[in-house]
Amino acid sequence: MTKREPHWHKSSYSGGSGSCVEVAEGEAVLVRDTQNRGLGHIDYTPGAWTSFLHCVNLPTP
Repeated sequence: MTKREPHWHKSSYSGGSGSCVEVAEGEAVLVRDTQNRGLGHIDYTPGAWTSFLHCVNLPTP
């Protein structure tokens, strides 16, 4: 089975200052710093990501 490349998108809450995070959602939710993509990403379960968004009072995707 071939592993698919994640589809990254910038967070709608990232401002125009260049301090952005990108998210890729699928079986896991991947989060990375737009300016430091080479450093890798943090992965969350979809449930953990949803809980995080509720804790910071943001609407879930």
